[in-house]
Amino acid sequence: MERRKVEFKDDVRGYLEATFVNEAQNKEECGSYFDVLQERLASPPMFTTLRLNTTKHSAEEIHAIINQELQKVYTDRKWDPPQSFLHPELDDVLVIENRGPRPIKKMEKEVIIDQSCGMAVMRGADIFVQGILGAPTNMMSGDLVSVVVDLDGRVLKGDTQPLSGPRLHVGNGVAKFDRDAIFKSQPPPSGVGILMTEPLYEAPCLSDLRPDLIMAQNLPSIVCTHVLDPKPGERILDMCAAPGGKTTHIASRMQNKGEVIAIDRSDVKVEKIRSNLERWALTCVTCHACDALKVTVGQRGGDINFPEIPAEYFDRILLDVPCSALGQRPSIKNAMTLNSLKSYPGYQRKFIRKAVQLLRPGGVLVYSTCTITMEENEKQAVWMLENFPELILIAQHPHLGSRGRQCRGLSDDQRQVLQMFDPACDISRDGSCDKMAVYNRDTIGFFIAKFTKIKK
Repeated sequence: MERRKVEFKDDVRGYLEATFVNEAQNKEECGSYFDVLQERLASPPMFTTLRLNTTKHSAEEIHAIINQELQKVYTDRKWDPPQSFLHPELDDVLVIENRGPRPIKKMEKEVIIDQSCGMAVMRGADIFVQGILGAPTNMMSGDLVSVVVDLDGRVLKGDTQPLSGPRLHVGNGVAKFDRDAIFKSQPPPSGVGILMTEPLYEAPCLSDLRPDLIMAQNLPSIVCTHVLDPKPGERILDMCAAPGGKTTHIASRMQNKGEVIAIDRSDVKVEKIRSNLERWALTCVTCHACDALKVTVGQRGGDINFPEIPAEYFDRILLDVPCSALGQRPSIKNAMTLNSLKSYPGYQRKFIRKAVQLLRPGGVLVYSTCTITMEENEKQAVWMLENFPELILIAQHPHLGSRGRQCRGLSDDQRQVLQMFDPACDISRDGSCDKMAVYNRDTIGFFIAKFTKIKK
């Protein structure tokens, strides 16, 4: 089966390669490393991780419930039931093994979707009606259709012609509506438009699957909250909270006792966070729809009068900054421009400055991204240490990823306490992930740095 690589714009690819080469001691292996990294980014992780709501049920009880639900879902699609297990090092995580890629026969009729929808399908999603861009005029409910991704983004909504440009066949599924019902009905139908029965990658479809008990979340994102280690009764800031998985995790780990402030600039996303908190009966979180950079820092010792927050108010801050997101998987064709890519480090530093002001001495700051660039990860950690002498890198628990990559300004000891989830770490000659379990290694690209603040 053809091996795909994520496509970057030429100048972006050159910039990324040059960065890795400049920092590496063994420059010969950088080319092969980057080739493998591009391949890994183009495919989905072969494990789905679910965070469990253990406030009312044990992890074992939830595992049994979800296993039963998955058996039914997989049987209905004529799939073999999946292998699943509780993560041996994280007490609130269920791991499900995915399968693929597998050969897919091309059907006579094909449905066209965009790249974002296609990437969701590769991680187990069905296709909702609004995600269908094009379909043949003779498509009827019940037809078995091929699902193809328009990689160039040129197909217009309602197209009737087969896709002629670059494509990716992500599987076959059953149409739940006639074509005319999808494109001509007023109002248009809602819900699942294509039920994926023969996907390229077999992964659990989790829509409406016991949202009171589970939340799908990438493993490194779950690890991030465990590294923050929030305690009952503490004051915690989730500074860039959307989509909210970490917010609910923080409140859960605090046993719903304490004060959590969650900030995000999107009203819609904040409402989604509130909905998830309500579903899990978590009441210790206050959400604000606001750009975190517009928070003003007041005098120490006062109370919050949002958007003013007293200086050094929080015991712990999670700063999952806006980033280039180049670690997300799968990704086939990335439209990121070089100017956009280069803009992120400076933008992130504005959040870092604010976070340091709001963290009390002795408090903990966890900085994280879902990208692979040195500038937003290891080099950002170097910048923080150089510009804020009150910050000290400290060890992370758990440490399931590999150590930080070689970077000027970081000692070997400092690299050891950084945590990098690198999809291509297994080809590195430094042995940093030789002992990692495959389910900890086969993840999205993600970076975590943990600091404590001392008195100046």
